[in-house]
Amino acid sequence: MKVLGRPRAFDRDAALQAALLVFWRKGFLASSMNDLCEAMGIRSPSLYAAFGSKEALYVEAVQRYNAAADTLIWDRIDDGPTMRAAMQKLLLGAARVVAQDGVGPSGCLVTLAAGEDCAGAIPDITRTARLGCLERLRAGLQRAVATGELPRSTDVGRWSRFFLGVVQAMAIQGRDGASIAELEGMAKAAMAAWPDD
Repeated sequence: MKVLGRPRAFDRDAALQAALLVFWRKGFLASSMNDLCEAMGIRSPSLYAAFGSKEALYVEAVQRYNAAADTLIWDRIDDGPTMRAAMQKLLLGAARVVAQDGVGPSGCLVTLAAGEDCAGAIPDITRTARLGCLERLRAGLQRAVATGELPRSTDVGRWSRFFLGVVQAMAIQGRDGASIAELEGMAKAAMAAWPDD
Protein backbone atom coordinates (compact mmCIF):
# COMPACT_ATOMS: atom_id res chain seq x y z
CA MET A 1 0.00 0.00 0.00
CA LYS A 2 1.33 3.41 -0.96
CA VAL A 3 1.82 5.75 1.97
CA LEU A 4 0.84 9.30 1.17
CA GLY A 5 2.55 12.18 2.89
CA ARG A 6 0.65 15.08 4.28
CA PRO A 7 -0.03 17.56 1.47
CA ARG A 8 1.73 20.89 1.67
CA ALA A 9 -0.39 23.45 3.46
CA PHE A 10 0.87 26.33 1.35
CA ASP A 11 0.97 27.49 -2.23
CA ARG A 12 4.55 26.90 -3.40
CA ASP A 13 4.27 29.40 -6.25
CA ALA A 14 2.95 32.16 -3.96
CA ALA A 15 5.65 31.34 -1.41
CA LEU A 16 8.35 31.61 -4.09
CA GLN A 17 6.98 34.98 -5.19
CA ALA A 18 7.01 36.21 -1.59
CA ALA A 19 10.63 35.06 -1.18
CA LEU A 20 11.59 36.78 -4.43
CA LEU A 21 10.26 40.08 -3.08
CA VAL A 22 12.24 39.67 0.16
CA PHE A 23 15.46 38.95 -1.77
CA TRP A 24 14.75 41.86 -4.13
CA ARG A 25 14.26 44.31 -1.26
CA LYS A 26 17.03 43.12 1.03
CA GLY A 27 19.50 41.07 -1.01
CA PHE A 28 20.58 37.51 -0.33
CA LEU A 29 22.83 38.16 2.67
CA ALA A 30 20.47 40.46 4.57
CA SER A 31 17.43 38.21 4.03
CA SER A 32 17.22 36.08 7.15
CA MET A 33 15.40 32.78 7.37
CA ASN A 34 12.93 34.52 9.70
CA ASP A 35 12.32 37.21 7.06
CA LEU A 36 11.74 34.59 4.39
CA CYS A 37 9.53 32.32 6.49
CA GLU A 38 7.41 35.23 7.67
CA ALA A 39 6.91 36.55 4.14
CA MET A 40 6.21 33.08 2.76
CA GLY A 41 3.81 32.20 5.58
CA ILE A 42 5.64 28.97 6.40
CA ARG A 43 8.09 27.58 8.97
CA SER A 44 11.67 26.71 8.18
CA PRO A 45 11.07 22.91 7.95
CA SER A 46 8.52 23.58 5.19
CA LEU A 47 10.94 25.93 3.43
CA TYR A 48 13.68 23.29 3.50
CA ALA A 49 11.26 20.55 2.40
CA ALA A 50 9.98 22.59 -0.54
CA PHE A 51 13.15 24.38 -1.67
CA GLY A 52 16.11 22.57 -0.10
CA SER A 53 18.02 25.56 1.28
CA LYS A 54 18.10 29.33 1.36
CA GLU A 55 20.60 29.23 -1.51
CA ALA A 56 18.39 26.97 -3.64
CA LEU A 57 15.40 29.20 -2.89
CA TYR A 58 17.39 32.23 -4.03
CA VAL A 59 18.47 30.52 -7.26
CA GLU A 60 14.85 29.64 -8.03
CA ALA A 61 13.73 33.18 -7.17
CA VAL A 62 16.34 34.67 -9.51
CA GLN A 63 15.21 32.34 -12.30
CA ARG A 64 11.64 33.51 -11.77
CA TYR A 65 12.77 37.15 -11.70
CA ASN A 66 14.75 36.70 -14.93
CA ALA A 67 11.74 35.24 -16.72
CA ALA A 68 9.65 38.28 -15.73
CA ALA A 69 12.47 40.71 -16.63
CA ASP A 70 12.76 39.08 -20.06
CA THR A 71 9.08 39.72 -20.70
CA LEU A 72 9.05 43.28 -19.34
CA ILE A 73 12.45 44.48 -20.57
CA TRP A 74 14.78 42.25 -22.55
CA ASP A 75 12.33 40.76 -25.06
CA ARG A 76 11.86 44.32 -26.35
CA ILE A 77 15.25 44.00 -28.05
CA ASP A 78 13.33 42.27 -30.86
CA ASP A 79 10.28 44.55 -30.69
CA GLY A 80 10.47 47.35 -33.19
CA PRO A 81 10.79 48.19 -36.85
CA THR A 82 14.41 49.17 -36.17
CA MET A 83 16.98 48.37 -33.51
CA ARG A 84 16.88 52.01 -32.45
CA ALA A 85 13.12 51.79 -31.81
CA ALA A 86 13.58 48.47 -29.98
CA MET A 87 16.35 49.93 -27.80
CA GLN A 88 14.17 52.88 -26.89
CA LYS A 89 11.33 50.52 -25.88
CA LEU A 90 13.80 48.45 -23.86
CA LEU A 91 15.19 51.46 -21.97
CA LEU A 92 11.75 52.96 -21.30
CA GLY A 93 10.50 49.55 -20.15
CA ALA A 94 13.46 49.25 -17.80
CA ALA A 95 12.71 52.70 -16.38
CA ARG A 96 9.18 51.61 -15.48
CA VAL A 97 10.31 48.31 -13.97
CA VAL A 98 13.07 49.68 -11.74
CA ALA A 99 11.31 52.85 -10.57
CA GLN A 100 10.08 53.07 -7.01
CA ASP A 101 6.38 52.95 -7.84
CA GLY A 102 4.91 51.36 -4.73
CA VAL A 103 3.85 48.22 -6.60
CA GLY A 104 7.02 46.21 -6.07
CA PRO A 105 10.56 46.76 -4.93
CA SER A 106 12.64 49.30 -6.80
CA GLY A 107 15.88 48.55 -8.57
CA CYS A 108 16.88 45.29 -10.23
CA LEU A 109 17.48 42.13 -8.24
CA VAL A 110 20.37 40.92 -10.43
CA THR A 111 22.07 44.32 -10.72
CA LEU A 112 21.88 45.01 -7.00
CA ALA A 113 23.21 41.51 -6.26
CA ALA A 114 26.54 42.49 -7.84
CA GLY A 115 27.44 44.33 -4.63
CA GLU A 116 26.98 41.28 -2.39
CA ASP A 117 30.02 39.24 -1.33
CA CYS A 118 28.51 35.76 -1.59
CA ALA A 119 29.97 32.35 -2.33
CA GLY A 120 28.81 29.30 -4.26
CA ALA A 121 26.01 29.47 -6.81
CA ILE A 122 24.74 32.85 -5.64
CA PRO A 123 27.15 35.11 -7.55
CA ASP A 124 27.18 32.74 -10.53
CA ILE A 125 23.45 32.90 -11.21
CA THR A 126 23.25 36.68 -11.04
CA ARG A 127 26.44 37.15 -13.07
CA THR A 128 25.10 34.73 -15.69
CA ALA A 129 21.86 36.75 -15.84
CA ARG A 130 23.77 40.01 -16.35
CA LEU A 131 25.95 38.46 -19.06
CA GLY A 132 22.82 37.11 -20.75
CA CYS A 133 21.44 40.64 -20.98
CA LEU A 134 24.74 41.83 -22.43
CA GLU A 135 24.63 39.09 -25.07
CA ARG A 136 21.08 40.00 -26.06
CA LEU A 137 22.12 43.62 -26.53
CA ARG A 138 25.16 42.55 -28.53
CA ALA A 139 23.07 40.30 -30.78
CA GLY A 140 20.56 43.08 -31.43
CA LEU A 141 23.26 45.60 -32.29
CA GLN A 142 25.00 43.06 -34.53
CA ARG A 143 21.72 42.59 -36.42
CA ALA A 144 21.48 46.36 -36.82
CA VAL A 145 24.98 46.39 -38.33
CA ALA A 146 24.15 43.44 -40.60
CA THR A 147 21.01 45.15 -41.93
CA GLY A 148 22.79 48.45 -42.49
CA GLU A 149 20.89 50.33 -39.80
CA LEU A 150 24.19 50.92 -38.03
CA PRO A 151 27.53 51.53 -39.78
CA ARG A 152 29.89 48.56 -40.18
CA SER A 153 32.40 50.48 -38.06
CA THR A 154 30.10 50.37 -35.01
CA ASP A 155 31.88 48.92 -31.97
CA VAL A 156 29.11 46.53 -30.94
CA GLY A 157 30.91 45.43 -27.77
CA ARG A 158 31.34 48.98 -26.51
CA TRP A 159 27.75 50.00 -27.29
CA SER A 160 26.34 46.80 -25.74
CA ARG A 161 28.16 47.56 -22.50
CA PHE A 162 27.07 51.20 -22.66
CA PHE A 163 23.36 50.37 -22.94
CA LEU A 164 23.60 47.64 -20.28
CA GLY A 165 25.37 50.17 -18.06
CA VAL A 166 22.49 52.60 -18.55
CA VAL A 167 19.97 49.95 -17.46
CA GLN A 168 22.14 49.05 -14.45
CA ALA A 169 22.54 52.71 -13.48
CA MET A 170 18.77 53.17 -13.72
CA ALA A 171 18.36 50.18 -11.37
CA ILE A 172 20.62 51.75 -8.77
CA GLN A 173 19.00 55.16 -9.09
CA GLY A 174 15.55 53.56 -8.95
CA ARG A 175 16.55 51.93 -5.66
CA ASP A 176 17.63 55.36 -4.43
CA GLY A 177 14.18 56.79 -5.16
CA ALA A 178 14.38 58.15 -8.72
CA SER A 179 10.94 58.58 -10.26
CA ILE A 180 9.74 56.99 -13.49
CA ALA A 181 10.00 60.40 -15.18
CA GLU A 182 13.60 60.81 -14.03
CA LEU A 183 14.53 57.33 -15.21
CA GLU A 184 12.76 57.86 -18.52
CA GLY A 185 14.87 61.03 -18.86
CA MET A 186 17.98 58.87 -18.47
CA ALA A 187 16.68 56.54 -21.17
CA LYS A 188 16.07 59.44 -23.54
CA ALA A 189 19.53 60.88 -22.86
CA ALA A 190 21.06 57.49 -23.62
CA MET A 191 19.14 57.31 -26.90
CA ALA A 192 20.59 60.71 -27.87
CA ALA A 193 23.96 58.93 -27.96
CA TRP A 194 22.73 56.31 -30.46
CA PRO A 195 25.68 55.33 -32.70
CA ASP A 196 24.22 56.17 -36.10
CA ASP A 197 27.07 58.09 -37.71
